[in-house]
Amino acid sequence: MIDAHYQSFSFKRHYHLDYHLGLITQGQQQYFFNGAKHVAGPGQMVIMPPDEIHDGQPKESAGYRVKVFSISPDWLTQQAEAVSGKDLFCFPQHKIADHQFFQQLTQLHTQLDNPLASQLAKDSLPIEYFSYLLTHYGKVQEHTVTKLGTKDLRQLRDYFMAHLDQKISLNDLATLCDLSPSQLLRQFKKTTGITPYAWLARLRLEHAMALLRAGFNSTEVAYHVGFYDQAHFANTFKQTFGIAPSHIK
Repeated sequence: MIDAHYQSFSFKRHYHLDYHLGLITQGQQQYFFNGAKHVAGPGQMVIMPPDEIHDGQPKESAGYRVKVFSISPDWLTQQAEAVSGKDLFCFPQHKIADHQFFQQLTQLHTQLDNPLASQLAKDSLPIEYFSYLLTHYGKVQEHTVTKLGTKDLRQLRDYFMAHLDQKISLNDLATLCDLSPSQLLRQFKKTTGITPYAWLARLRLEHAMALLRAGFNSTEVAYHVGFYDQAHFANTFKQTFGIAPSHIK
């Protein structure tokens, strides 16, 4: 979970490994998504699926406040199977105005961060509320695979994850996909909107965030995701997320 006030910090174009559900509580956020610019204000929820390229910045000098849920795709898939029997789904609307549901999620965000709150409620309410999200705003999706030569993006991600602490060349990726380096570069950028290098750099930082939240120290994390200079890792992490690795809990 994230609870933040962004006044001057802007997120460059990036993606997440998880679903991010942002509750705008004050101000306005403007963001690029799906080829267009959008604005979200108080009382609106923004759903950002995994792997979708987007950015984010304040629309006005006062900034905006947001409460964010970062939700594992595996966990949300389990809920989708429970409510529909299908494990493939999408959200046709990425921005939702539902006052009652917004208030419920805002209260849930506060409750999950409260050490004195009932554990039974913490276990039960996320299932109840996000099942509501799926049944009212989700849609069963047909299985589609975007190919990059002989591989797809999920297979490339698995390769990246297995070699995060190593140097990966464009030739390595091209050979893996049975493409020439120039073909791989063009197809990858057409599919994701960014270069393989930028995609890998973000993957390293997303995995670093997950490891820090799991309790690993920043030195261990830096080497595990391919940074051989601790200061470089700390600076890059802060520029990306607006917070130092040492402040993640």
